[in-house]
Amino acid sequence: MIEVQHLTKYYGEYPAVRDVSFFVEKGRVVGFLGPNGAGKSTTMRILAGFLTANSGQVRIDGHDVFWDPLAARRRIGYMPENCPLYGDMRVDEYLWFRGGLKGLSRRERRQRLGYVTERCWLTDVRRQLIGTLSKGYRQRVGLADALLADPPVLILDEPTAGLDPAQIRETRKLIRELGQMHTMLLSTHILSEVEATCDSVIVIYQGQVVEDGSLAAVRSRHGNQALEDIFVRLTGQEGI
Repeated sequence: MIEVQHLTKYYGEYPAVRDVSFFVEKGRVVGFLGPNGAGKSTTMRILAGFLTANSGQVRIDGHDVFWDPLAARRRIGYMPENCPLYGDMRVDEYLWFRGGLKGLSRRERRQRLGYVTERCWLTDVRRQLIGTLSKGYRQRVGLADALLADPPVLILDEPTAGLDPAQIRETRKLIRELGQMHTMLLSTHILSEVEATCDSVIVIYQGQVVEDGSLAAVRSRHGNQALEDIFVRLTGQEGI
């Protein structure tokens, strides 16, 4: 469902992503892990079509992100870490507007808007200006936006950032449920979140993939250690 081959991205002379390759099967929920500056967000932006790469290939559900970008984007729901929302629009106005940009008919927008506002706990604030919302609520609006067109692939960058503990628990539950209907690539710094929601993990460090596999296989390769210990050793964070 997500195929990445030899992906490389430079910012000037700095290699943010270096020869990254991985494959995510249909129906899998994959945790995309790495310390700050490892290349996670850059990779996810390339997958979502928001950045171009210097070299390599990305295919989403068989469609090349670089050569067939519109078809690839129709199959993706992308939630960036800092959602670029319109603060002077009300929640339901924004989601209605976004549904139109995604090509949904008026009937489809009504149906999907009702669904996503309920699933993302936005019903009570749907008539509120986005600019007056807390960061946690804005994250929910970003997640609702990603779900609007019911895409087969969801790419979520730090979806629980800014949420309180109760909201984090509910979001994890939602991710598990969504994983039954969507292929998901999920970036987070909370390793317990990965263990609670993901089937597999990909660990990236200094722009390169240093581990890739199911949670069980990764633990087995590292002497059945806890995921936190494996992550710390792979990313050179020991002693920090």
